[in-house]
Amino acid sequence: MFTILPGAGAPPAFLLIGPLGWSELLIILVIVLIFFGPKRLPEVAEAIGKSLQKFKKASRDAKAEIESEKRDLREGDDKQG
Repeated sequence: MFTILPGAGAPPAFLLIGPLGWSELLIILVIVLIFFGPKRLPEVAEAIGKSLQKFKKASRDAKAEIESEKRDLREGDDKQG
């Protein structure tokens, strides 16, 4: 999959993991359950959900701003040219 060239260094560790299957996700869930406990698990899940929601909103806002700037630049070029 990866070829290591002399002096290139090893690929990043996250590229060596690969996709997660059901068994890996189940193991992660059990570890999280043991670590946080059943009482705090809903709080942790809610915090993760809110964080993901904020990240998605920030991504959409950034994408919209970039598209808006592109549009403004095109309109400026059209008026000049």
